[in-house]
Amino acid sequence: MRAAFERADKDGIESLSMRKLAQELGVEAMSLYRHVRNKGEIVDGIIDLVFGEIGLPRCGVEWKTAMRQRAVSVREALARHPWAIGLMESRTTPGPATLQHHDAVIGCLRQAGFSIAMAAHAYSVLDSYIYGFALQQASLPFKTSDEGVEVADSILRRFSVDAYRYLTEMAVEHVLQPGYDHAVEFEFGLDLILDSLERVRDTA
Repeated sequence: MRAAFERADKDGIESLSMRKLAQELGVEAMSLYRHVRNKGEIVDGIIDLVFGEIGLPRCGVEWKTAMRQRAVSVREALARHPWAIGLMESRTTPGPATLQHHDAVIGCLRQAGFSIAMAAHAYSVLDSYIYGFALQQASLPFKTSDEGVEVADSILRRFSVDAYRYLTEMAVEHVLQPGYDHAVEFEFGLDLILDSLERVRDTA
């Protein structure tokens, strides 16, 4: 599982096959089937490893703080393992870390006074936001602030200053400022969602 995990990190999930994994381990492909039934079981296992990296909501911590910490931890894990973004909720035979994670999140919401239906709504909207942001971040044509400056500069040079006035303003006065981190946008949106969930819970 660890070898498969490292391979996915290095070359993407598409690079993972029983044959290539066996070569990496120095064994015949058929020998892997003594340990796993198929590639799907390996994917289950490495997704479980990703869930194992995510901090669980802690008991005794105010629910918004716990959900915020959990959301940030998920985004950071997916930034390290972008191949996992579309697979996190896809497994029909999830591992223990995956199940423990879901149980802890639901438990935190229920203990905070969310009804079962409201806990389901809250979990859904939070994960939709987290996974959507992670996918967007993984798709950006730059990884660092310096690369972002280069990309923005190459785009803006193709047009006159007034061609896209508001886009240029956003780039120059916000995105291209020293120390800008796209993760700030994530936490701003996350706080909006958590504040809204609190209002809906209290109203209910």
